[in-house]
Amino acid sequence: MKEIEVPVLIVGGGGCGLASSLFLSRQGIRSLLVERHPAPGRLPKARYVSQRTMELLRQFDVADRVYERSMPLKHISHIRWCTTLAGDGELDRRTFYRIESFGGGSLAQHYARDSPCESTLFPQVRMEPLLREIASAQDQAQVLYNHPLQSFEQDEDGVTAIVRDRATEQDIRVRARYLVGADGGKAVGPAVGAVMTGATDLAHMVTVYFRADLSQYWDDDYAMTTWFVNPEGGSWASGVLGQLGPTKFGRHSEEWMFHFSFRPDDPSRFEEASLLPRMRELLKIPDLAPDIIGIGHWTVEGVLVDRYRWGRVLLAGDAAHRHPPTTGLGLNSAIQDAHNLAWKLAAVLKGHAHDSLLDSYEAERRPVAAANIQWALMTFQNHQLTDAGIGLVRGNAELSQANFRRYFADNQEGRTRRARLAQIMDVQRMEWQAHDIELGYHYDIGAVMPDGTPAPERDPLGQSYVPTTRPGHRLPHAWLERDGRRLSTLDLVKPDRFVLLTGREASGWAEAAVAVARSSGVPIEVIEISDASAVRDADRNWRHLRGVSADGAVLVRPDQHVGWRSMGRSDKAQATLAAALTRILQRDITV
Repeated sequence: MKEIEVPVLIVGGGGCGLASSLFLSRQGIRSLLVERHPAPGRLPKARYVSQRTMELLRQFDVADRVYERSMPLKHISHIRWCTTLAGDGELDRRTFYRIESFGGGSLAQHYARDSPCESTLFPQVRMEPLLREIASAQDQAQVLYNHPLQSFEQDEDGVTAIVRDRATEQDIRVRARYLVGADGGKAVGPAVGAVMTGATDLAHMVTVYFRADLSQYWDDDYAMTTWFVNPEGGSWASGVLGQLGPTKFGRHSEEWMFHFSFRPDDPSRFEEASLLPRMRELLKIPDLAPDIIGIGHWTVEGVLVDRYRWGRVLLAGDAAHRHPPTTGLGLNSAIQDAHNLAWKLAAVLKGHAHDSLLDSYEAERRPVAAANIQWALMTFQNHQLTDAGIGLVRGNAELSQANFRRYFADNQEGRTRRARLAQIMDVQRMEWQAHDIELGYHYDIGAVMPDGTPAPERDPLGQSYVPTTRPGHRLPHAWLERDGRRLSTLDLVKPDRFVLLTGREASGWAEAAVAVARSSGVPIEVIEISDASAVRDADRNWRHLRGVSADGAVLVRPDQHVGWRSMGRSDKAQATLAAALTRILQRDITV
């Protein structure tokens, strides 16, 4: 039997697994990724990529390659609710409401203040092949599709797995120090006894992924998604149509995805012959003849695994949490899992940290997943409120139709109904403008040294993000200047080292960092940001965001989250910094 020995075995070739492979290899850690399918999936699945996820891809020089292929922000700048896509009836092709989304439109300046990256639309059907291409090209990575995991067992020193090569029908024995389960909960989680709990069977959905020329019907070049609400059913039953590009956008998009729900007891949801007539009926295009690329069936749920770490096995992505699609948190959370776990695995495998650092992966990421699931459940449920605000009365198509007429009427009642919906949509903003949910997540416990300061109060509707260098939070973005070039504070953080940001050379923190790095072997890069240094705070924004004095210091982890900070200078700088790293890396560091 062929044998492979590797530090990390990754099971699952979706977005989380591929990102894990890339992040590890770029930090010098060899990995083997095995995926049971012969190729990446053929359905678009998730498509929204948040600013924070783009920041992570920027750190690994992948962001530009995504932007080259993805949908520009202006084409996802709002969401709309309509009666139908086509038709010539009294209530056909009418728009109930538009809401700005994901940093587009008037939100652009607000979002740009907090990140060097824009949000974008890049469906998994394209993201996964790109990540596979990049990950496979790394010297430290091996990516094997059509290789299902057969079994595995673990001991104190590692994991032994059996993988089947379907092309040769031969088994491969893999010995790894750690196994990352990123297989959507198919095999690894059940094998270790992981249990998913939460809300299940919320809706049974069908997704039709197709090519068609809808330019004569789709009359809005800047709407990412159109939700339909008709008298017979609400927004999920009436359908959700989204543009996918890939080379033309708006009304000229070549590809589309259409979600719509069925009753759980309706057997026709599995009959492909019934789907095209249903699409024609919902869109009111009786002669629609799409080129159907793929059809997917899925269930809306919000579930969380009981544990992320099982000895040498760590669960990530959909194997650890699954969300309703509202707010677009699923794929973004999965890639953020991979980013958090990769630097910790690298630190342990390089001897910079104790194995117990990996316990902080669950301590940090599981609360974020729990919060994201609850957020997505709330925004999923908000659609019932939206439907009611439009005037839908479930089970009474006649009354719903009458309400729709009243809504569009050019009279006082119509104006009141439209004003009422506008008020309701202030709540619906929490789905499409969740700026703080995307950037403001932080770690109160884990690989951080708390400084006793309170966390900024968070916006209950998830919109207003407050930047801070408080330990556990993402390093705030500010534009800086180096050698005449503009760069973000986030660009200062490399994935294979800690960064100590200081404001004054004479503060003593730089010397302390050099001494601690020399004695511990932990890479620490010191960067002074001042008018007298190579890195200048040209716009004077960093001095307002750094949260410490010019004599203070901010220690940033490789994942761009602050690990520790000092408000000013210290007479015991070396010992103080060593204590912080001892806490973060879970190993004794002395100088």
